Amino acid sequence: MFNRYLPKQKSKDEGERPFWISFADLMTALMALFLVVMSVTLLAVTKKVDQEEQRKINREQEISELMKQIKLDSEKWSQVKVDENTYRIDLGEVVRFERGQAVISLDGQRFLREYVPTLLKVYDTSLGKQWIRRIVVEGFTDQDGTYLYNLWLSLERSRQVVCALYASPLPDTSLPLSSNSETTSLVNSSNLSEQGLTEKEKVAIRELFLVGGFSFNSTKASKEESRRVEFKLEFWQLDEVKPDKPAMDAKDFGKCP
Repeated sequence: MFNRYLPKQKSKDEGERPFWISFADLMTALMALFLVVMSVTLLAVTKKVDQEEQRKINREQEISELMKQIKLDSEKWSQVKVDENTYRIDLGEVVRFERGQAVISLDGQRFLREYVPTLLKVYDTSLGKQWIRRIVVEGFTDQDGTYLYNLWLSLERSRQVVCALYASPLPDTSLPLSSNSETTSLVNSSNLSEQGLTEKEKVAIRELFLVGGFSFNSTKASKEESRRVEFKLEFWQLDEVKPDKPAMDAKDFGKCP
């Protein structure tokens, strides 16, 4: 007569479904959060790498500007060859040496005192002060003689370049230009009155120039060309700490023996 009512039993899946739905939503949210965090991290790292690369590019461009300026200013002396890629300056025939000798000719000494202020002028610019670390005077020899003898000789040749820079200017009467047209063209004959270097320039040379000898490790096509000196510019690296300059008497330069 009366049918017994039995409540409908929920299936097992229906009872567990709300739990699984909540867990799936949680996992989805966590995954989305993880992706956001990773995206932000990758963006920050990429931005940092891009900034470092840009700083390197800026450094190379500014050093290139310095070398271009040096090359432009050096065009006044036709014998000077500036290599913008290797940062080397070949001084040409006016600074050549006799076999086994380290003596620089009078024309060569005068040329050095005329030319080096050109480099100091570039160094005194904002970019020069920022990037130019030093200028190395590199001496070379031909292959005659032993390695150690030529090592001493090449070092002596580079030292004589610095000695010539600190030497007193020669009076015009004691420094006639060569009658040879080729040699005469190597020296700037438009300025017959030599002024010599200023005290400021001598201080800059003491702080900036370094001498080195390379024996016969880098010979040229001929022995005459091998007996030479070159200038090599070195530049600061990014974030390299610049040491404090030692305190020295500005006029205590000494004399070459």
